[in-house]
Amino acid sequence: QVSVVESGGALVQPGESLRLSCVVSEIVFARDGLAWFRQAPGKQLELIAHISSGGDTVYADAVKGRFAISKDSAKRTIYLQMNSLKPEDTALYRCNSGDIAGGEYFPAAGYWGQGTQVTVSS
Repeated sequence: QVSVVESGGALVQPGESLRLSCVVSEIVFARDGLAWFRQAPGKQLELIAHISSGGDTVYADAVKGRFAISKDSAKRTIYLQMNSLKPEDTALYRCNSGDIAGGEYFPAAGYWGQGTQVTVSS
């Protein structure tokens, strides 16, 4: 059974930190890769970070050096630690599992959560 549930979103001020969590079912966690996407109002869905089954991580330039993706296999949970948040980080953050080929991440249809809202504003 596919289950993807994100949490941790909140309203924060610029410069603050936040950690998002995504608890998934076993079938979801077992795929090649796990990823965080975000979608801001009026903008396309954006891949911001992914982690492979072996623990290799890749980040979008917009978040490199500020965000960190990690996972806990025992808890079947993926985390997104977000530091030095900016107003442009405001978006609905969604978790996904999929495949990785040639270093590129391919999201699996139907393996999405509903998302958690992050708003960065003073």
